[in-house]
Amino acid sequence: MKWNSYTIDTTTEAEDLIVAMLDDLGIEGAMIENHVPLTADEIGEMFIDFPPELGEDDGSSKVTFYLDADESTTQEREALLKRVMLALEEQKQFADIGPATITAGQTEDIDWINNWKKFFSSFYLDDILIKPTWEDLKPEDEGKVMIEIDPGISFGTGKHETTQLCIRQLRKYMKEGDRVLDVGCGSGILSIVALKLGAGSVVGTDIDNACLTSTYENFDVNHLARELGTFYCGNLIDDTQLQETVGDDYDIVVANILADVIIPMAPVIPARMKPGAMFITSGIIDFREKEVAAAIEAAGLTIVEINHQGEWVNITARKN
Repeated sequence: MKWNSYTIDTTTEAEDLIVAMLDDLGIEGAMIENHVPLTADEIGEMFIDFPPELGEDDGSSKVTFYLDADESTTQEREALLKRVMLALEEQKQFADIGPATITAGQTEDIDWINNWKKFFSSFYLDDILIKPTWEDLKPEDEGKVMIEIDPGISFGTGKHETTQLCIRQLRKYMKEGDRVLDVGCGSGILSIVALKLGAGSVVGTDIDNACLTSTYENFDVNHLARELGTFYCGNLIDDTQLQETVGDDYDIVVANILADVIIPMAPVIPARMKPGAMFITSGIIDFREKEVAAAIEAAGLTIVEINHQGEWVNITARKN
């Protein structure tokens, strides 16, 4: 299927106004491109490992909408575009919508959900095999410690440096039967690794309910009983009810998130840990290392290890 794309050059001030205008004309699903920096909450909600570098915010914005090139006739599209242009002229009376010029293009219908899979294939992390669900197990890999993963729309294939740093620390510090709390569970990969390495049970949290679905599905493909893990949707930083529900007395707390989340979360972590428990965290870009370390120490934990992989950092701390 082919789609005709139409991009309106406008301003950040007017982008929401224009999207609403398009919606009133029966055009849904507009895409906005601008240079406005993402907030910490937006980064977390979109599971961005490291926010993209944007150009300087000059107040410009592009709003793109699409019309089905196969189902609509040229005459129908031209009529609708004329209505869009008239509506833009009308909006100029009420707001600074910029030049409001329209650039036309064409794009193919792309299966975004599945096309990324070609970039994810089986690999070893030390002696642990991490395999996507859509690949067959090779004969030479049979009998290995294996994690099967289908991240779906959730963060966590195991290939990212931050995930690998956490997995190595889990292997180093976790003991048979330990209770593990996985904060920001994503696809559930760290919870699954913990159980495969001998954890007695896991509890996880994430701000996106889709991650809980993804995690339980990955439990199934790894032949792990769902009863071994309990997962909740919510923000552990300020949700006191979630804090009470999650409880305390954990042997391991692992959090592969972002520095902007770890810092405000640090004060609530010690209350989840038993004496001698370990806090394993990553998702920390190297230039934020000292800032995160200071927050962890201010929360009363003792840093026992700091590791680097590429530009990413793991900090492991103990509750005395």
